[in-house]
Amino acid sequence: MRIAVDAMGGDRAPGAIVAGALQAAQDPNLEITLVGRRESVEPLLARHAKTGACRSNSAGKERLRVVHASEVIEMDEPGAQAVRRKKDSSMVVCAELVRTGEADAFVSAGNSGAGMAAGLMTLKRIPGVDRPAIATVLPSLSASGKVVVLDAGANPDCDPHNLLQFALMGTIYAEEVLGIRHPKVGLLSNGEEDSKGNELTRATFPLLAAAPICFAGNVEGRELFNGKADVVVCDGFVGNVVLKLGEGVVELLRRMVQDELKLAPWLKIPGIFFAPAMARIERRTDYATYGGAPLLGVNGVCIISHGRSSPLAMANAIRAAREAVFHDIVGKIRTRAAGA
Repeated sequence: MRIAVDAMGGDRAPGAIVAGALQAAQDPNLEITLVGRRESVEPLLARHAKTGACRSNSAGKERLRVVHASEVIEMDEPGAQAVRRKKDSSMVVCAELVRTGEADAFVSAGNSGAGMAAGLMTLKRIPGVDRPAIATVLPSLSASGKVVVLDAGANPDCDPHNLLQFALMGTIYAEEVLGIRHPKVGLLSNGEEDSKGNELTRATFPLLAAAPICFAGNVEGRELFNGKADVVVCDGFVGNVVLKLGEGVVELLRRMVQDELKLAPWLKIPGIFFAPAMARIERRTDYATYGGAPLLGVNGVCIISHGRSSPLAMANAIRAAREAVFHDIVGKIRTRAAGA
């Protein structure tokens, strides 16, 4: 399994990216290619080797290599323009490695717009897929503990047929990668009745009801995390707002708990007994646990990770790429799209 990693992408690059790649490289079934400025990446690898963080045996060295890319797409650059202009950027070179068959997938925590553009412009769409979608995994009270939301930002404006394709691709991802049998698909709306919603959701409802999926009907915002659906579809504008809102709510609750403990220090004593449970809850709500979101619908595995990715988040993003390749997500979407 060969994974190309954009070593220069993200707010904490290249340090956190290299550290995360080293964590993931402990898997003997992975070969990782760090793509970026050699003069920035190789000293970090040497430093980790000295501290013992990097495996010193020859097999470990063979499974981690560096490919030089002279340019970097900055976080504030217009995505598509930057991809066209910076052909030797670490992100574009990663996508090229997948296109030419030198890598099975690529992972980037860099400019998300550029990541989508690199995936779409270099790898192209799967025939039959009109628009790729970002599939974000969020915590849920469902049996699996997860819900897939798509699109999470690739397509601010969509038509009903786009949302139908998102539902089909999300179902495949939930079944194959997350192991959810017969995933229930919901349509994010402002009411449960099929008459509720805007023009887009009302026109999409009958398409999903007639599709070869387990359609659970409309899902309200308050039901997103309660297990009513395993896959929730919406346009990219709404999906990205949901994603950022969820991150904000988690941070709000964390700060509120901290503030309450400061106001009532005596709560820290009984709180010690709840510490393990609180730690598990924090892991379930931490984006680092899920690593990255696949861009479904492009002709190759592309994982878009959080811009603030820590080493743990990057390691888990690489593992998400591995799972997508292992389960042949691209091939299964291609087959479903051809028959749609």
